[in-house]
Amino acid sequence: MIFSQFMQLLTAIFEGLLGIPFFGDLFIFGSGLTVLFVMLVLHIITLYAASRDRRWIAGSILGIIASIIGIVPIIGIFLHWVTFLVLIISVFQPENIEF
Repeated sequence: MIFSQFMQLLTAIFEGLLGIPFFGDLFIFGSGLTVLFVMLVLHIITLYAASRDRRWIAGSILGIIASIIGIVPIIGIFLHWVTFLVLIISVFQPENIEF
């Protein structure tokens, strides 16, 4: 497993946890929104690594959007779910995708 694939898996797991109703909101607001900033940084790192390794970057872009808009409870949960699914699909894509 290459670094970008590992980062996609790691951020997918975190997005899945943040997408759990009530738990995700409690965690986000309980941390003072710090967790959204940390996720933003992780998604930027994942975006850079995935683009360098020529892997799918859609999950990282959605993750950046989810980190910015994640403060809105219902929309945030939906975005975390979508990001989780796209990142999980990205993990299992072939190594080098030609664009």
